[in-house]
Amino acid sequence: MLAGRAAAGRSVPRGRFALLAVGGLALLAGLTGALAFLGIGMPAGAAALAEVHGELMALGFLGTVIALERAVALGRPWGYLSPALAAVGAIGLMAGLPALGGAGVLGGAVMLVAVYAAFARVDRSLQLGVQAAGAVAWVGGAVLLDAGMDIDSAYPWLAAFLLLTVIGERLDLARLGDLGGGVRRQLVAALALFAVGVAGSTVAPDAGTRAAGIAMLGMAAWLARHDLARRTVRMAGVTRYIALCLLAGYAWLAVAGASWALTGTTGMPGYDVRLHALFLGFVVSMLFGHAPVIVPAVLRVPLPYRPWHYAAPVLLHAGLLIRLVGGDTLGLPNGLLVGGVLNVTAMLLFVGMSIASSAAELRRRRGIEARRAAALPA
Repeated sequence: MLAGRAAAGRSVPRGRFALLAVGGLALLAGLTGALAFLGIGMPAGAAALAEVHGELMALGFLGTVIALERAVALGRPWGYLSPALAAVGAIGLMAGLPALGGAGVLGGAVMLVAVYAAFARVDRSLQLGVQAAGAVAWVGGAVLLDAGMDIDSAYPWLAAFLLLTVIGERLDLARLGDLGGGVRRQLVAALALFAVGVAGSTVAPDAGTRAAGIAMLGMAAWLARHDLARRTVRMAGVTRYIALCLLAGYAWLAVAGASWALTGTTGMPGYDVRLHALFLGFVVSMLFGHAPVIVPAVLRVPLPYRPWHYAAPVLLHAGLLIRLVGGDTLGLPNGLLVGGVLNVTAMLLFVGMSIASSAAELRRRRGIEARRAAALPA
């Protein structure tokens, strides 16, 4: 990953931490809106958050985090305009100021495209191009939302932003240069079909969605076959944890692709499967898996692996199975509610465990430094 190339230091960068904190608030607001959407009694104002919880999660939270990682990798002050504007957009969405929210997330997207343009001066690789295409998709989704389109019309573009960003990062680690030209062309063909499908979904929603779904199936199969996770899953510790999160995410990407291809723009239950198999099953799995690498690179804060970190992905996938299979497919009473609550719990648990793990590691390191200082001769 590009963030992995950033130089690490010992002090926590306060500006980066503040931006990430706004992203975290957007996550909490989005989860609050999700619970309100599920019909759980929430404080006053949660109903308004329910209406924008998708934008808060995809753009307010993930948009800010992704833009921050890119800015750190770029290493230029102007690059931080992207996460800063995305954070302003998140604040606008949380405060019920749609004009500010829309302008902020659009500005963050435009600046992220500029960040990739700066990278392109020294790196013209396929992986960078895929990530840049994801940033362009963010711009497209933000423009649609600002033009008054509903989230259902914009979500293929938001899905493209997140999916292409992840695939571009994984390409960087898949050693694309070691793959044959035929293998690369397979992926490029799937990416091209996906781009056509997403763009076409604006004018022909059903046909565009189905085409994008077929492409997602191709991308899931390609990643499952060629990603390093197939080999690293045999290792131990954090390496296996990351690999299992990635492989589980690729399985959900295949589920999402099949749903997009088979159901098009039909209503429930197809809609819920299309949306959450991708945004929760795939995207959040990628978040869980990449956090041990991204957090230290961005915040210069350790995020050590512990075996109990598996609790969050297990809850996430169990909740999705209950929601999508039990609730949507089989129509079991309260299946949607129980699965949705488990999904929210998994994300909150992950945040809590990450904070606790980092804090414990920082205390341990400070204790070692204090003992070393005390042992020095006066």
